[in-house]
Amino acid sequence: MIYIYFMILVTGGTGLVGSHLLYDLVKRGLPVRALRRKESNVNEVKKIFSYYSEDSESLFSRIEWAEGDLMDVFSLAEAMKGITDVYHCAAIVSIDSGDGEKMIRNNVTGTTNMVNMALENKIRKFCHVSSVAALGIESGKDITEETAWNNDSNFSAYAISKYLSENEVWRGTQEGLNAVIVNPTIVIGPGNLNRSSGLLFKAAQKGLRWYSSGGMGYVDVRDVVKAMITLMDSDLKNEKFILTSENLPFKDFFELVYNSIGKKIPNKKAGKFILELVWRADKLKSIFTGSAHIFTKEVARYASIQLAYSNSKVKNKINFRFTPVSKAVSDTAKCFISDQKSKNN
Repeated sequence: MIYIYFMILVTGGTGLVGSHLLYDLVKRGLPVRALRRKESNVNEVKKIFSYYSEDSESLFSRIEWAEGDLMDVFSLAEAMKGITDVYHCAAIVSIDSGDGEKMIRNNVTGTTNMVNMALENKIRKFCHVSSVAALGIESGKDITEETAWNNDSNFSAYAISKYLSENEVWRGTQEGLNAVIVNPTIVIGPGNLNRSSGLLFKAAQKGLRWYSSGGMGYVDVRDVVKAMITLMDSDLKNEKFILTSENLPFKDFFELVYNSIGKKIPNKKAGKFILELVWRADKLKSIFTGSAHIFTKEVARYASIQLAYSNSKVKNKINFRFTPVSKAVSDTAKCFISDQKSKNN
């Protein structure tokens, strides 16, 4: 189906997925408005555009920026004027236990506000970027879109916030909203080294020697964006789709990352006992120093579990083909290395 757009609204446009989405949309010649908070750094978006085009400044200039906040319904009402399609990518992402309450409140309320505004403005379609963290966990089987949330899934405040946010989207569909939800696994792509997959490359640069026994799914950010746009252009509605390329043990994934930037591969396995010691030590450190408690109990649990996600649904529904994780890592590494050279010059 070919749809003639009037205006697309993107939230979270300065994040990893959002910035890549903006690039793809303007590259296609589509009119885009991006919601940004006053303190957001749009230079990071320019930087990501420069990875993919020599005409990045011209492409970036096509974005219409609207200042606003998901918690401010008046700014959302203004941003939503004339909008036909919404990509809701914005969310607070944190593994610091101190951010839990704020993250749940803001992510869920922000999604509630977006859904309500989309309904009020009778938009054509709404794409919500969720996470596999919002899915249940079923031991020994591939996790699918039908795997129900369960007590074992309640690992983190982030997971809870994404699960409850999805419920707000489903509530919207009962009130007439046409929506699709995407659940990416770990998204690989270039950008801010202090967020998302950038942290993995930053850790690899330091030459960490340990790896954990678990495993996870991974997906190229360009595939996430392509799938989102394809789903929005399709007749599919009121469904959710796992977006993942491959499931890999952490050891195998770390080998790809470390090899891509020329660092020594971690050779010491951290079992459950070591992980239990580490999260407790990190908690004590945060208490005595006031630093963020990053390696939490929930993170330790994830690190020791082999999780496998099925991409069969999206492959069958829209005939989607994923980029191999090895290519996603190598392409991201090229940008990482280039940025490091620029910083050192």
